Order: sequence, then structure tokens, then C-alpha cells
Amino acid sequence: MIELKHLTKRFARHTAVDDLSFRVAPGEVLGFLGPNGAGKSTTMKMLTGFLAPTAGTASVFGADICRQTLQVQRQIGYLPEGAPCYGDMTVRGFLDFIAEVRGFRAAQKLQRVARVLAQLELEAVQRQTIDTLSKGFKRRVGLAQAILHDPQVLILDEPTDGLDPNQKHQVRQLIKSLAQDKIVIISTHILEEVSAVCTRAVVIAQGRLVADGTPFELESRSRYHQAVSLVSDMPLDQAALAALPGVLAIEENEREHSLTLLAKPGAVIFPQVNELVRARGWAIKELDVERGRLDEVFRSLTRGEVA
Repeated sequence: MIELKHLTKRFARHTAVDDLSFRVAPGEVLGFLGPNGAGKSTTMKMLTGFLAPTAGTASVFGADICRQTLQVQRQIGYLPEGAPCYGDMTVRGFLDFIAEVRGFRAAQKLQRVARVLAQLELEAVQRQTIDTLSKGFKRRVGLAQAILHDPQVLILDEPTDGLDPNQKHQVRQLIKSLAQDKIVIISTHILEEVSAVCTRAVVIAQGRLVADGTPFELESRSRYHQAVSLVSDMPLDQAALAALPGVLAIEENEREHSLTLLAKPGAVIFPQVNELVRARGWAIKELDVERGRLDEVFRSLTRGEVA
């Protein structure tokens, strides 16, 4: 269990993290969201013992981050922002060095390094110096060092930054597999990452907690929750659509003959829309129901538009 209680960090007159409290349990993948400057990286640096809080406390499996820092750090795998590594070292040499720092020797070290090289598909570049690698490969080297000692907690700052779609999918699958018996906290500005990987999301703005829930719960706060989108080859009867029970409003999309019907809070309008389409014999190319738009909820929360 990770527990934050009224965690606060001030730099001179600037409060970067302001009275932050929440818990994370094993098996959870927590998406830690917020705009630039919201305090995400500062919070992560406090959790990993790199920064001391100004006020409040945080603990990792009962160990206090200030009084028992080394005990906390032994349980954490940390991928910092930018994935800093020693650029003049080879990938293999760097991971050997990290393994030794973590206390592994001989056969155990070889086994640990071989495992993460395979998991992150780094065998082909293991003899290259890190400075010669692409941004995506550097990110994967950073993730490899974070999981090398099989920690109980993974704290990952932008883990898929710079990766191509195939690499993103691979890393997301790896995170899901690791999360079965671990705590994973992912700081990201890529909202698709939250829906793809996270079981829960915490949103902060100006250092303060503004939302905490599952991705579905956050999406349900969107005005597009249960909205229905239609695309046709011909104009649609907007008056008939607007008259359906539960329809709040109709938006015209940029695509020709494309509409989005917004549902009233708590209403499900797809059955009525589908029945009207069938009764009128409309030639519909696309008919979709939306879960909600996380990007819209994120903007509303972080701009203070939602209480």
C-alpha cells in the first residue's frame, strides 16, 4: 500500500504540491494526470525519496519516505522524466552496473539482465552506447533498469514517451502483466494511456487533487457520455432526432452528413435512435455510442470548470 497524507511541497513562495492525500493498493495501475506544472513529477520525486516534503507524510508498505528512505527505495522501480542514463556506457554495461548497485552478483546478475533485455527487446542494441540510441530505445533502457530488481512498486514518468505504436503496445502489455501483484503509478499526458492501461486515475491541478476514479467514472462526467454519432450518405431529419426522448442537443460534425446526439444526464438514447433509423429506412454508414471523452473531462477539471 502507498499512502499519501496531506503531502505538500513548497519552493520559496511557490507551492508545487498542495495537501495531497490518496492511497494506492497492490494490483492497481494508477494514472497520475495533470497539466504541465501541476506537481506530478514533484510528487513522484517525494515518493521515491529524491525530494523531502515540506509538510505531510507518505509511506510505502508502511515505511516512511523520510525516516526509512532506503527501505522505501529498495521496494521501488523508478523511471524518471527523460529516462536519464549514462550515455557513454553500453546498454549491457549500464544494466550490469544497475544490477550490481541493486546487490546482484554472478549468475543472478546475468539472469536479471538477460530477463530485462528480453522483456524490452534490447538484445539487438545491448553492445551500443546509450548516446547512440533513439529516444524510444533510451526510454526502454530506462524502463529496463526500473524493473530489473522486480520491485513491488513501479513509478513511471511518461513510460511510452518517444515510442512508436508497436513499442507502446509492447510496453503497455508489459505494464499490465507486471501490475498483477504490484503497485504501478504512471504519470502521463497521453490520455489514451489511461484508457488502455490504468484501472484508476487521479487528476491534479495546481498541486491539488481534483478527481479520483476509474477511467469509466471519469468518462461518465463528459457531456459526450452515452452520446450517439451518426454518419449517412444523405441529410438526416434533425427535428425527428431532436424529438426523441432523452436527447439533449445535436451537434453537426465537420464530416458531411455527420451528427452527434448528446444525451440528457442519466439517459440512454441509442435504442431510440436505432429504432428511428430502422423505421425511416435511412442509409447509415456509421452508428456509434460514446463512453465519454476523457480529454474534455481533463480540460474541464484542470481549468476549474467542474467543481
